[in-house]
Amino acid sequence: MLIGLCGGICAGKSSIANYLIDEHHFKRMFLNRTQSIPAVEKSASNTQVPSPETDRGEDLTFTDVQTLLDFVTLRWRERWVTTDIWDENVVDTLLRRPFFLLVSVEAPVSIRWERFRARCASRNLTPPLLSEFVLRNDAHLYTPITGLAPLLHRAQVKLLNSTTSLSSLRTSLAALDLPNDVRLRPSWDQYFMQLADLAAHRSNCMKRRVGCVLVREKRVISTGYNGTPRGMRNCNEGGCARCNEASRVGTDLGTCLCLHAEENALLEAGRERIREGSTLYCNTCPCLTCSVKITQVGISEVVYNQAYSVDTKAAEIFASGGVHLRQFTPPRDGLVDLSIAPPTNDTDRSPDALHNVILEEDYLHMAQELSGWYENEGTPVVLTPPKGYDAVMK
Repeated sequence: MLIGLCGGICAGKSSIANYLIDEHHFKRMFLNRTQSIPAVEKSASNTQVPSPETDRGEDLTFTDVQTLLDFVTLRWRERWVTTDIWDENVVDTLLRRPFFLLVSVEAPVSIRWERFRARCASRNLTPPLLSEFVLRNDAHLYTPITGLAPLLHRAQVKLLNSTTSLSSLRTSLAALDLPNDVRLRPSWDQYFMQLADLAAHRSNCMKRRVGCVLVREKRVISTGYNGTPRGMRNCNEGGCARCNEASRVGTDLGTCLCLHAEENALLEAGRERIREGSTLYCNTCPCLTCSVKITQVGISEVVYNQAYSVDTKAAEIFASGGVHLRQFTPPRDGLVDLSIAPPTNDTDRSPDALHNVILEEDYLHMAQELSGWYENEGTPVVLTPPKGYDAVMK
């Protein structure tokens, strides 16, 4: 694995790299600059303010990105980290390999200025004024062609580092489990759930975007998304009056003309292709009606991400029909705020607590914590049916 950390001055790249070195046995790599030192890295007198790693003089330094890539390719099973992501050419070259993970690190400019002031003070240098630092920072990030902003947007994981201490930063990084290999190659659950999310983007239903993938023996049988039947006007074009009105969730369902994602996937597959051992992945827990149909056609397992208002009823149907229901929450990616403390280990993970959480409006947020990547590395929590059914926690 090779992790590349990119971001503005004093965003925390070196601190994160040091954490990976200390806690996960990464090795630091350096890549020579291809351009002059930006003004944002200089004091008020335009003297370069060396970053901490400059003085360490350890690990490996490469003159160009291709040489670095060739070196790591022969040693890709080892763990490497670099903060020298200088431009899009570097990113384009490194992204050719499946072992590279691009991580951006950002922080509020006021916090980064305070960190840079401390760095200047440690070198007995005068820092620039905040107003000057802001102008230099804008030039560093947004200058056409050479600015870093395009690199930050391309990162697979985006970290917001407004933490106030190294200890809190390291605690948040430990919870994030940044070097987990599944970030490079998704697990089967993550892979199929992402396909369900992609299918949901084809939805034209005005109420909710839902996508579904039907799988057997790790092969996709069919996909589906919710919307009006073929030949009719799309829901978002007025094809379903109920969805285009302000109907509350769970009301006037008899007048809804939209087929659900699960129904479309089942119709597409056909009964003869759905045999024992088939798994249905859906980005939203199936409704009561779809649960009955899923049970009838012989689906063995249902995996979902987001909750729905009738989860407990659906769980009862699946339990009665012998269908295994579980929730899968993918590892956190996108923008992750490291200043938000992760859930503590004393979180109540009992089946009774899970059932109570189902009844809360903020179920999704809590479910993501209960099935947190930080503790069980993506092992999903099985959402168990209430009242009389055996509770299983995995």
